[in-house]
Amino acid sequence: MKTLLIFTFFLLSGPVGCLDPEDFSGGSGYFPDMEVTVLSITFSPEFQGYFKETSAVALSKEILNKTFTELPQNVVVEALKTVMNNSILHGEPDQMNVAHYNNILMATEKLMSTLVVPVQTYNVTHITIPNLEIQLLMVGPNASTVKIPQLTTSTVYLDIDLIGIAEKNQGSAAVSLMSYTNFTALQDPALFNTDNETSKTMMSPVVSVTLLRTSITQLTKSVNLTLKHTAEIDPNGELFCVYWKNTEWIVDGCVLLHSNSSHSMCSCVHLSTFALIMQTRPRPDDENNSVMDIIAILAVSVGLVFLSLSLFTFSNYQRNPRLTNTALINLCLNLLLAHLLFLLTQIFLRYIKPLQVLCAVLAGVLHFLFLSAFVWMFIEAVLLFIHVKNLTKLRSKKEGLNWKCLVVIGYIIPLIVVGVSAGLVHDGYGSEQCWLKTDDGFVWSFLGPVGFILAANTLLFLSILIVMTSTLKKVTSESLKIKHTKRDQQLFKSVFLKTMLQFIILGCPWVLGLFMDGSKVLEMIFLLLNSQQGTFIFLIHCVFNQEVRLLYVKWWRGLCATHTLKTEVDTDTTTSKL
Repeated sequence: MKTLLIFTFFLLSGPVGCLDPEDFSGGSGYFPDMEVTVLSITFSPEFQGYFKETSAVALSKEILNKTFTELPQNVVVEALKTVMNNSILHGEPDQMNVAHYNNILMATEKLMSTLVVPVQTYNVTHITIPNLEIQLLMVGPNASTVKIPQLTTSTVYLDIDLIGIAEKNQGSAAVSLMSYTNFTALQDPALFNTDNETSKTMMSPVVSVTLLRTSITQLTKSVNLTLKHTAEIDPNGELFCVYWKNTEWIVDGCVLLHSNSSHSMCSCVHLSTFALIMQTRPRPDDENNSVMDIIAILAVSVGLVFLSLSLFTFSNYQRNPRLTNTALINLCLNLLLAHLLFLLTQIFLRYIKPLQVLCAVLAGVLHFLFLSAFVWMFIEAVLLFIHVKNLTKLRSKKEGLNWKCLVVIGYIIPLIVVGVSAGLVHDGYGSEQCWLKTDDGFVWSFLGPVGFILAANTLLFLSILIVMTSTLKKVTSESLKIKHTKRDQQLFKSVFLKTMLQFIILGCPWVLGLFMDGSKVLEMIFLLLNSQQGTFIFLIHCVFNQEVRLLYVKWWRGLCATHTLKTEVDTDTTTSKL
């Protein structure tokens, strides 16, 4: 688990002055003595009078191809909402031409330029629509350097010398600050081409700063942007202030001035579309984790093979008419499905983890399957106790609970636990490994029932041992009935030892998991023991069972005889044709 580093947000003074946390509120209410225009976001029938296209891609191209100087405010808003369509912004970089992303950026800038009007002092227009937040600042000849505000949205604070630019532009100038709050397509750190050995993380929204209707292109001073972080900073990571150039993010002309746990300040000598990216080199721990991932995949794969063999064996072999294989079959089935799902989840984890709902569902299914395996282990112990308790009363027919009742018990109980857990803690599923989150002790929704079952099984095995010891003392060899009883005792003694050994092997590794506390050695032992549960079951119940070994020999001889017969038939057929 990553250690969360919590810092107090502090203000840094520099060439742009002090920053107030209220400046990041995203509203315009804190600006003193200004003309403020807040646009009402409604659709206008005037839209078709200016634009014919209504799809995001087509409209972006139409905006860039048209020539116009002014547009009604409601038409601009409607056009922006169409251009910033969710389905477009959330596309993958390889599913759409990157040139269209550039069209979106240029189209929004061109639309904002149509809202620039002459002012004597200054005017701020604030637009908020889905996926986009805009502040447009216009200054005129009578603007005061003391009173002029700096622009801000909910994710970025901009400091720019607009008065200095206006003085070189006949006394007026305009700048737009646009924060693309959900531009997923451009927020792909893979578009930041650096060392392939590093991992890259987008740390801020995409932000554009543009001078509108201003002939001056040379900045009088560097612009400073304070960007709000959208992810946790890795202490070993390096932050970069980058800007968008045609098809990729690059760092030319931008430097990182300051950074803390929540914000970073970038200084750039030009205007463009900006973002903040963190680059992290692999640590030795990451390499060790990669090795452990490979070992885990191999170990779980081996365990799955033996679980499949065990399940096949138990499905085709009845160990004794008086004992049922129902518990063993369902135990192996749940372990097989759980380990298979775990293996597939870890192999495709990087694709699954971004899909939070899928990750949470997989975690819930794993929770259910592992709990069900433990419930079936408990049922097996209960059945063994019932049979041993009635050892001297056994007849030729089966005794105990009906297998249909067992199936209901074996699956309803874990289903109830998972349902209650999900109902009480809605976001408890879906950790970094698509398992139960450790926050607020949610992991105890698994460890609690498992601990109870392990304790109950321990008491059952102690009771079985006491009953068997007491029964052995009463045995004599004076009648046929007693001989049958002795054979039964030997049978149950063998089954008891195997079941107890199975309980130790399946249960103890989960207890070991409580004491790992970051120890790589214990983590490796935990991994190997849990992944080889199927192997241990196969050894205990199949390899160490003489009757099963004889059954394997019988199957093998049958396969060999079938192969020999087929070969002879093919030979005779070939000879007759000749």
